[in-house]
Amino acid sequence: MGEHEEKHEESLMVKLAEKIHGHDSSSDSGIDEPSESSIKAKVFRLFGRERSVHHVFGGGKSADTFLWRNKKISAGVLGVATVIWVLFELLEYHLLTLVCHVLIFALVILFLWSNAYAFINKSPLCIREVHIPKDPVIEFAEALRFETNLAFTVFRDIASGRDLKKFLYVIAGLWILSIVGSWCNFVTLFYIVFVLLHTVPVLYEKYEDKVDPFAEKAMHEIKKQYAVFNANVLNKIPRGPSKEKKKD
Repeated sequence: MGEHEEKHEESLMVKLAEKIHGHDSSSDSGIDEPSESSIKAKVFRLFGRERSVHHVFGGGKSADTFLWRNKKISAGVLGVATVIWVLFELLEYHLLTLVCHVLIFALVILFLWSNAYAFINKSPLCIREVHIPKDPVIEFAEALRFETNLAFTVFRDIASGRDLKKFLYVIAGLWILSIVGSWCNFVTLFYIVFVLLHTVPVLYEKYEDKVDPFAEKAMHEIKKQYAVFNANVLNKIPRGPSKEKKKD
């Protein structure tokens, strides 16, 4: 009996020691090993974004269209844009001519359809009245006014010479845009941008884990070259007076 009790006590002590050791190891692992969420937070994302691509595009119907959440709607929108580009570029339609032909076709169809009901002894076709609502027009005008004033403010800040980095970015962007504009007209450029918006985001969302490491290396190299350019060139260029000096 004495030996049995001693063995029982020893087994209880061993189990208690194992539990204490297991608790310590789990607490140590929780301190030393980072969680999956912290690891994901440290992963480099293009343009420094912290949200998904769907949220970057607004998270609404427009984002669903660009990311092909509804393939029928996305394909329909891209198809309509392609038809418009073909009409203006390949068939060389002018805007006024196209609008007039569309209106003529619509009026002829509706006129014949309305009169056809009289021959088959049915009530005439009821064409609904169309009214443009007031509130969306006012909201669009307010948004356009706000964006225009913001553009004027940014233009003024850049032209004042306070931020040389932003000034060079804008000059380079406008110069590249002028070169692209010499290759194609506005309709073709708009169509190219529209197609890119319907292809590049969905491909990036699909392969972002492969694209982001390459983008991280490219951004590191760009920052390195810019630091050298900034130290050797930009810092030697005289700049305009800052806001603090003007206040003084």
